[in-house]
Amino acid sequence: MKTSTSFLESRRAIGDPPADAVIADLTSSGSITSVNALMRTLVENDQMPSAKLPESVRKYLATTGVLPTWIEAEQVKRAENVFWRYGPQIIVNLFCHSLPYCYAARKGVQVLALTSRLYTNPTRRVIETAQMIIDVMQPGGLLDKGSGVRSAQKVRLMHAGVRAQIAAHPESWDPSFGVPINQEDLAATLMSFSWIVIDGLRRMGHPVSDADAEAYLHCWKVVGHLLGVERDLLPENMTRAGFFARAFQEHQYSACPEGRLMTKALIGLQEDNIPGVLFRSVPSILTRFYMGDRYADLLGVERPLSGELVLRPLHRIIPLLDGLADRLWILSQVNTYFGRRLIEALLVISRGGERPPLSIPTELRQTWGVNWNR
Repeated sequence: MKTSTSFLESRRAIGDPPADAVIADLTSSGSITSVNALMRTLVENDQMPSAKLPESVRKYLATTGVLPTWIEAEQVKRAENVFWRYGPQIIVNLFCHSLPYCYAARKGVQVLALTSRLYTNPTRRVIETAQMIIDVMQPGGLLDKGSGVRSAQKVRLMHAGVRAQIAAHPESWDPSFGVPINQEDLAATLMSFSWIVIDGLRRMGHPVSDADAEAYLHCWKVVGHLLGVERDLLPENMTRAGFFARAFQEHQYSACPEGRLMTKALIGLQEDNIPGVLFRSVPSILTRFYMGDRYADLLGVERPLSGELVLRPLHRIIPLLDGLADRLWILSQVNTYFGRRLIEALLVISRGGERPPLSIPTELRQTWGVNWNR
């Protein structure tokens, strides 16, 4: 896997030819109407009933749902077990690390900000992202015709639809940003759901073994294949994934209004939906912990004056905890508790359209200690 600046920049000129060809077929008449209709179907429904889809889309679903020949079932199962153990912490990582990691990239965040304004909203986008992760990582999600396979196919086609819609309105896009949702940005997003997640778990003190980490990366490489990420952008191992994650930061990170706007909306979503005031500052505290002050400042994340107030009661309850490792343990406990409450909040936030709230298998909710009282 190459990580040179010139290589990464070259990938910004490439979208996803197979998915783009489907959208091009729909627009062959010269109208964007059929693409808009398809986008509404994809956005407003979790399922994609084939009877309502054009022939080219049905063929796309049949051909792009084939799992790669290099998939290792035992590795996928091992990765599912990691998600089983750390689901709430991984969802917190999504909100406070994975997505901010993407938002700090000045060129990549432009399409996210644009589509949030024109086609969807931050709440819906984040819940859909969480749903895709759950679909992929739940037991059997990446089996033939599993929920994760279909979810990835849907997201891939939506990406192509966004590229087509932006191409139809070139005045809304600066060509210097590259092709919308290009290969570099796709690969970076994949790393945010794999390497960044494992890095976050370990930094919180969770004992993720090297074997588990490699399995988790392998699972997401399969997802990358389904999402149309080119093979030379799928890292060979966790070490190479870390090289790419850092190279992407060096290549793309720069302060911009769009990145700050998306981060503010993301933190606000958490603050507005977690009951009570005690944990209101937790999203900013955790984002700063994961991203570090340098990149948190770039994203405009506030430095909560109440941060110590959140942790101080736990120090009083457990006065013997004093050193750095002890403070990390406290933060880890806050992170886990916050993750459960965040999932509970996501379960009842409406996504609009014909879809129910976030869908999580009962066995996962029970294992994670997540309550759902509708």
